[in-house]
Amino acid sequence: MAMRAASGVRPLGLDTMVRLQRGRHTAGTPLRLTVPDGMTAPLGFDAVAAPSLLGQQVLPRLPRVGCVYADETHWWWIVPSDSDYALEWPAPARYATGAVVPGGADLPALLHRSDGTVPYTPPIPLYLAVCRLTNTTPTWSRAVSA
Repeated sequence: MAMRAASGVRPLGLDTMVRLQRGRHTAGTPLRLTVPDGMTAPLGFDAVAAPSLLGQQVLPRLPRVGCVYADETHWWWIVPSDSDYALEWPAPARYATGAVVPGGADLPALLHRSDGTVPYTPPIPLYLAVCRLTNTTPTWSRAVSA
């Protein structure tokens, strides 16, 4: 049974508050990518952005590619929600919670559509490709300091 405040309104959970706070830091009027018609995102979705040149290098390194969007400067991969959990996406890549992209005149255009019914690019192969191309050691391979 869901807890309700004295006012009868259900209080926001910590996960919801963190997600809302993350989304507030986008410059300009934020826009949200959408999944193509006929697709579902049962795990929710976020996005990983990379500069266009890096995106062109990442794409052929992936064993499977979901929906990818592009604007003049960036490529955006749709990944399941919380694909940043315990990962530090290396710069210049950016993780966009809720697939919220910086505001501009238009949303990025669909560059590649997933072959299936879900829009996801598997996040671990994407993460590893970005790490390799940016010469960044993956989070789980870094030395632990005492």
